[in-house]
Amino acid sequence: MARRRTKKRTHLAHPNTSKLPTKTSATGVAQPLNASASPIPKTMVIRIGASDVGPSVSSLVHDVRTMMEPHTASRLRERKSNKLKDYTTMAGPLGVTQMLLFSRSETGHTNLRIARCPRGPTIHFRVAEYSLCKDLRKALRNPKSPGKEFATPPLLVMNNLKTTMAPNADGTPARTPPQDELLMSTFRSLFPELTVNTPVSAYRRVLVLNRRPVAVGNDTEYVIDVRHYAISTKAVGLSKPIRRLNAAERRGGRDTPQGRRGGLPNLGKLEDIADYMLDPAAAAGGYTSESEVDDDATVEVLNPAVRRVGGARKRRAPAGPEKKSIHLVELGPRMTLEMTKIEEGLADGRVLWHAYEKKTKAQQAELEARHAKSAAQREKRRKEQLENVRRKKELKEQMKTSKRGARKDGEGGEDADAEKSEGEDEDEDEEMWDDDELAEYAAEHEDDEDEADEA
Repeated sequence: MARRRTKKRTHLAHPNTSKLPTKTSATGVAQPLNASASPIPKTMVIRIGASDVGPSVSSLVHDVRTMMEPHTASRLRERKSNKLKDYTTMAGPLGVTQMLLFSRSETGHTNLRIARCPRGPTIHFRVAEYSLCKDLRKALRNPKSPGKEFATPPLLVMNNLKTTMAPNADGTPARTPPQDELLMSTFRSLFPELTVNTPVSAYRRVLVLNRRPVAVGNDTEYVIDVRHYAISTKAVGLSKPIRRLNAAERRGGRDTPQGRRGGLPNLGKLEDIADYMLDPAAAAGGYTSESEVDDDATVEVLNPAVRRVGGARKRRAPAGPEKKSIHLVELGPRMTLEMTKIEEGLADGRVLWHAYEKKTKAQQAELEARHAKSAAQREKRRKEQLENVRRKKELKEQMKTSKRGARKDGEGGEDADAEKSEGEDEDEDEEMWDDDELAEYAAEHEDDEDEADEA
């Protein structure tokens, strides 16, 4: 028989959840008592229908899970038999706050639903266009290989999601449509909130949501472009030799193998450091291009310098803001989303907004009455089920009690039969003869037999 595997892998507690009530597990790791009490939103990206969506949508789901890292179920495995209720049941114990549901309709369209657990609302999108990460890597001239970018959540940037409404007749600004606020809050709740104490270096990725321009007052067309980029920064105003020396200093001056980037340059063949500063190709051992144009956005970052002294890391006072250029490299996936409708519940309930169907007030009142009737029927069925469960439990307890009484009565009858059989045995023992009585009886019978023979 194979030996049972012992699980040793654990998840360390996040710094933001350190103030929550925790318990110490068997491995010595402090974990929150309630997973849903964590202020960090957690997501699940799910394929509804698993094998029915096709390989392209499955690859898209995998890329979206990578984009939602690190607070997502990246290793979730669906089955064709799984229903939405299976995931909603486990969302509470696992602390899942949002679910992204990908599915394919009978007409072949790919749909996305973003639902907030446990009671909604749910926003429906149609995925008009999408490109996978592998396709973008093939199209880019210098693709970026993934590193530590996915250890922290991305920075969310939303543009033009609010509809520009025409002012009122009296000149006051018009009210923003309610679906705009709901849409922005849904996207904002997918990722942790920004904090003042978060360093700038913690943001390594950015997720851009851009709504395509629409006419003033058009609150029915919501076409959103989704783009995912990696953020890379470098110092501005420094030559390449200085940047290379600064990079080597940040790494502590450790020697690296020949040809690996980030190490100290080899100046052994040069007579003066001026030769390296004026001609960095001499130390690089080959041709280096100085034709790089810093046409990226330049920002000033107030970041204190860090230096290793004696093997320990010490922080010195900042010398002032440092100019850095920001360069974005697209990671993927790309998606173009068209919002179609908003439902009140979790993938169910009253339709709050629809892109193509408009209801009159009479129709809305009829729908609300229908929903109220269905809700009353559901409540009635729920009460009936609870009553049936209670009645079955009582019947079961009565049957158990009756069986216990019958068992006790049976044990009493068996004791009486045993006592009766013991009394009969004693009577039989009293009727048994002794050896002398048997001998006299045998002698008398022998005498009777002899007299009979003589006669």
